[in-house]
Formats: sequence, structure tokens, C-alpha cells
Amino acid sequence: MRRLTMIVALATAAGVTACAPNPIVARDPVPAPTPDIGYACDSRALPLNAFRTACEPVLRQPSVVVRAKG
Repeated sequence: MRRLTMIVALATAAGVTACAPNPIVARDPVPAPTPDIGYACDSRALPLNAFRTACEPVLRQPSVVVRAKG
């Protein structure tokens, strides 16, 4: 009896979720930062194993590739 109840419950749940009229689409209202922006963060310890973190956006340094023959 227990197995039959479980099968009926799973079939009902699968049927309900398969026919969702309006699927939920998650969209982030804040656009992603550009690759030129990085973050400099500062963390400080607080009592009871807690931390306070402050992050500021900063411009990243351009990457430099050094090549040498040898």
C-alpha cells in the first residue's frame, strides 16, 4: 500500500509540473559588470565568528604578456 501511494504521489506531482502555464524565468535586473571592473574587498572580524566585508569596484590593470626567446 505504501509503494502504491508513493507511485501515485510522484505521478501526480510530475503531471502538475509538466503542464505549468507560465514557466518562471529568472532574470537579473542588475547587468553584469564589464571585464574592466574588479572589486577590492576588505574583511574585518567581529565577535562570535562573524565578518564584515566591504567591497569597492576598481578598474583592473591591463594584463601584460612577456615573451622571451631563449
